[in-house]
Amino acid sequence: MFSDDSIHLEENAGKNWLGVPPLFTPEKGQSIIEPPGSGQGYWAGAPSIIYDSDSSYFYLCYRMRRPRGEGRGYENRIAKSKDGIHFDTVFTVKKEEIKTQSLERSSLIKGLDGIYRFYFSYVDPETNMWRVDYIEAPEVEEFNINNRKKLMTAPENGLAAVKDPYVLVIGSTYYMFLSYAPQDSDLDESTKSRMHNTGDVFTTGITKSCSGLATSLDGKNFTWQGDVLSPPEQGWDSYATRITSIMYVPPVFTAFYDGIPSVDSNYEEKAGLASSFNLTDFERITKKGPRLTSPNESGSLRYIDFVPYGDKVYFYYEYTKEDGSHEVRLNIKE
Repeated sequence: MFSDDSIHLEENAGKNWLGVPPLFTPEKGQSIIEPPGSGQGYWAGAPSIIYDSDSSYFYLCYRMRRPRGEGRGYENRIAKSKDGIHFDTVFTVKKEEIKTQSLERSSLIKGLDGIYRFYFSYVDPETNMWRVDYIEAPEVEEFNINNRKKLMTAPENGLAAVKDPYVLVIGSTYYMFLSYAPQDSDLDESTKSRMHNTGDVFTTGITKSCSGLATSLDGKNFTWQGDVLSPPEQGWDSYATRITSIMYVPPVFTAFYDGIPSVDSNYEEKAGLASSFNLTDFERITKKGPRLTSPNESGSLRYIDFVPYGDKVYFYYEYTKEDGSHEVRLNIKE
């Protein structure tokens, strides 16, 4: 979370700008993780970042992906860095290790008990639905995928999918924001089956991508609290509103979220903003269009996360390159 002086609140308050988050110019960033190939479907993306002041290390989680015919999301990685720019991989999860079709976004946090926990989402090989598991260890380098534990599945919460965890601690409570697909009880059995044939319900157009919240007192046992941001009936984000990070500029919580207008734009989301005073009710700020995009190809810019470092803000995001592939990019906002 931000301290007041790290985001120049006094300067903004003088203009009667209260709770306004700092933003960045996407194309002025630098590439820090390159995709595994050229062209659409090749991604290094879904970044998630923390800075551990105890060890003075940045920890970056990200996902490697190839097109559907070549393996989809094949690896999740954790890399560490002293400067937030040059990273060395310290842990990987390969999809073959958990027998999944695809891995999705992950999130790392150092708990209040000093234990690191790595939350990651993947297609459950038994149900073909997205789910979330976690592993924990005193040090990131000690993570062992064989020690993973179930965190949350879709069926146990009456959902059609749950993935893309983003975790933060407020007070002594762990807040986990998740991308989820609601389960329509009125669907016939044929349609329900069709929802999961591809191993990704969000590509079917049968349901939408919403953002929900789960909370915990120990970082291990989470209770589903319900929806916090769903797509509107019409607009640029009427198919998806996926929260990817939360910035607190007192007294406002601002969510960066990924949006698209239809299933046809799936995989190429753009970034919008929503605000809240309580983390359960969010109001879309970007109702007329996305706030942050890439100037290349589809314009996709998604999975924004950030970390304050000194008097700067380090923004990490997935960014479409000129050839249509996606890279992890860093923009340092002074």
